[in-house]
Amino acid sequence: MSSTSASQTGARKHMDCDHLKKLIREVPDFPKKGILFYDITTLLKDKTGLATLIDALAEYYLEKKIDLVVGIEARGFIFGPALAYRLNAGFVPVRKPKKLPAETHKVTYQLEYGSDSLELHKDAMVKGQRVIIVDDLLATGGTAAATVQLARQSGAEVAGLAFVVELDFLKGRDKLAGYDVYSLLHYDK
Repeated sequence: MSSTSASQTGARKHMDCDHLKKLIREVPDFPKKGILFYDITTLLKDKTGLATLIDALAEYYLEKKIDLVVGIEARGFIFGPALAYRLNAGFVPVRKPKKLPAETHKVTYQLEYGSDSLELHKDAMVKGQRVIIVDDLLATGGTAAATVQLARQSGAEVAGLAFVVELDFLKGRDKLAGYDVYSLLHYDK
């Protein structure tokens, strides 16, 4: 199943969340001129909006038998545990280097200007566990692709990736080809 058809079909079959866009503050020229920043903190403080968001993510994955939800630092830590609770799954954090106390897998990946790294405890998951990766935003896809690589190093089966917002014009899902990518809200520009 291709990632594009899975998510587009999934988005049509599942809860319509476009009304949540009204709860997201748009901040022009942040963090630099020419960038339009989608601030989800205004959505998070709305109890109905937050509940709808978690319910919609959970609905998409309820029948998929997920063992673990993997949250990417830092905003994946907001949604990951709530989603794990709803799916009766465990939660695993993926962190920036030197934040985890035990032995880790590490992946370094390229950014637009430079590189970054992520780490995952080596014992965080076992071979064959079905995991989903969750974060607030899919932009260029580099961080999500690196997290997929970490999960695969651990022997886990990546059953999908979930995002609150996807910036379609940055084509981040191209780096996740072959995976089920589900985004609640899409922005074309």
